[in-house]
Amino acid sequence: MSSPHQTLLNRILTENLKNVLKSIESTCLRCHRDPSEVKLIAVTKYAPLEAVRELNRIGLRTYGENRPQQLVERAQTLTEDSEWSPAEWHLIGQLQRNKVRLVLPHVALIHSIDSVQLLSQIDRIAEETGASASVLLQVNTSGEESKSGFPPELLLEQWERVCSFNNVQLCGLMTMAPLTEETKTVRSTFSELQKIQTDLNSTGRHPPLTELSMGMSRDYEIAIEEGATIIRLGSILFEGTAEL
Repeated sequence: MSSPHQTLLNRILTENLKNVLKSIESTCLRCHRDPSEVKLIAVTKYAPLEAVRELNRIGLRTYGENRPQQLVERAQTLTEDSEWSPAEWHLIGQLQRNKVRLVLPHVALIHSIDSVQLLSQIDRIAEETGASASVLLQVNTSGEESKSGFPPELLLEQWERVCSFNNVQLCGLMTMAPLTEETKTVRSTFSELQKIQTDLNSTGRHPPLTELSMGMSRDYEIAIEEGATIIRLGSILFEGTAEL
């Protein structure tokens, strides 16, 4: 039997998720896309564990964590929960090479590959352990020094080397827009990623990159308009739960 607290948490999360899904659908219709093309990841970095559990009960099955250690701890803890429905975990934050072995068995997709050296480490450990290694290449399309990711020109230069690893599945690209109210700047950051996707796919060096991970709570509608196939939402999904 649910407690009053759990009932209220469920009500808040259900309403938040309903509003987000409605927004995704209306944005897709506006730009002539199928809403099923856009995958929603709940970013759980600041969310309490009980809120993540409740969102899983409601039906969301894909979660993203910024920190490798927390991803592993949460994935292990929740998998042992008898009420937890199987779900995907995505690493969306930076990954240090010494954390690859820790995180690889627990992730469906790593969004933040920002160097050939990191890709090489993942390839080696995937070969050693037989673990699946699906990744996105993070590209710094905003040009901000504070952002991680391949500079676009460097990724193009290193593309042949990037494509040479046999134990890594390159699924697509990821970027982050600047924290700004300038819609034009945000849009250009996302449209540039789609252009890079087209340029890399045109080389024929690798199976097509199909995924574009871009857009967070403040800018996901623009990202969808510019071709996002994965959006990473945290605050907008968990809004109102911290006060409970």
